[in-house]
Amino acid sequence: MPRTLQYRFDGPEDAPVLVIGPSLGTTWHMWDRQIPELSQHWRVFRYDLPGHGGAPAHAAASVAELGDRLLATLDGLGVQRFGYAGCSIGGAIGADLALRHPHRVASLALVASSPRFGTADEFRQRGVIVRTNGLEPIARTAPERWFTPGFAAAQPAIVEWAVQMVRTTDPGCYIAACEALAAFDIRGALGRIGVPTLVLVGAEDQVTGPAEARTLVAGIPDARLALVPGASHLAPVEQPAAVSDLLLMHFSTAWQQDTSAAIPVLPHVTAPAAPSVPFVPVAEIAPADAAPDAVAPTPDDRYEQGTKVRREVLGDAHVDAVNDTADAFTEDFQELVTRYAWGEVWSRDGLDRRTRSVITLTALVASGHLEGLAAHTRAALRNGLTPAEIKEVLLQSAVYCGIPAAGAAFAVAQKVIQEETTPPA
Repeated sequence: MPRTLQYRFDGPEDAPVLVIGPSLGTTWHMWDRQIPELSQHWRVFRYDLPGHGGAPAHAAASVAELGDRLLATLDGLGVQRFGYAGCSIGGAIGADLALRHPHRVASLALVASSPRFGTADEFRQRGVIVRTNGLEPIARTAPERWFTPGFAAAQPAIVEWAVQMVRTTDPGCYIAACEALAAFDIRGALGRIGVPTLVLVGAEDQVTGPAEARTLVAGIPDARLALVPGASHLAPVEQPAAVSDLLLMHFSTAWQQDTSAAIPVLPHVTAPAAPSVPFVPVAEIAPADAAPDAVAPTPDDRYEQGTKVRREVLGDAHVDAVNDTADAFTEDFQELVTRYAWGEVWSRDGLDRRTRSVITLTALVASGHLEGLAAHTRAALRNGLTPAEIKEVLLQSAVYCGIPAAGAAFAVAQKVIQEETTPPA
């Protein structure tokens, strides 16, 4: 059985359940300012990612595994069908559930999310920085990724709260979440998301901004776009009233139209004795565009598996550079390398990737083929070796492969490690 997640409930016990998920590096408290409004209508279920907010540090290897743990938690509570709203990686979990378990998700809201988050190289690089330097560099730069400059300047207490959330996250679980996002890509499957979907994004989000939001809306058949002005990545924190209004409007409409007996129709809530004020959200939900035909996934084989593993280990930039220089003379050789070295040997279960990196570094030093050492030093860092462990591999190689060969290898590896592990300014 998959491990379960740390969670809490707010709202009436007999109300339909609305699950809301956090972004990477945050806790369920990022939704605190939505709870008073949402809990009037739904039983709101919030959860923490592994190692976040004091949750047990049992790292999950993929977005799908996080979704499985969430379902296991809900199953244990007797919750079968629910609405779902998630921010960033929380949105990825919701989209994955809508694809793999469509009968469980009644309606979906994807906040500051994307069908693919940046590039795999970016997230694996972030994992290398955390493994080498801890979470302090990520915590220090979180406010500029999460908030607009004006909000950060005006709300120093919230900025410090955000920094502390990152600092108190378990580094191993953060790295695993980065790896999960590096592998996440549902661009070809968006047409199979069959539930009403709100795509909500801050107009000034520089992490997963309006362009990524429009990709989601274009691909999901029943999707609407809501652009929130004056907000960056953590729109629920920066513009809480606008986000609450939009979620209230979306889930009220979607659940009233849902024909499932498992979800009761949202009851009418009578306001306190006060003048009636029309409901006007700060940001408006745009009409959906016609959805394109879904792209069918290509059947996998050893070449495709090799391409996948080669990109995961060496990085997209390296593989793209190799492919860009290939021509009629070299393309057969590159296909051989991809199919045999990466699709067969590197894909075998007998050794993990850390061990394969140790062997590869040693073999390159022993053979004097230092032209491949830089790429495989980067790969070793991404496969989980620390700079200290790489140093030990090269010292061991010096004893059995010779001082000159190891000396040259140290020079190559030193430069790569400095480039890969230096945090952004």
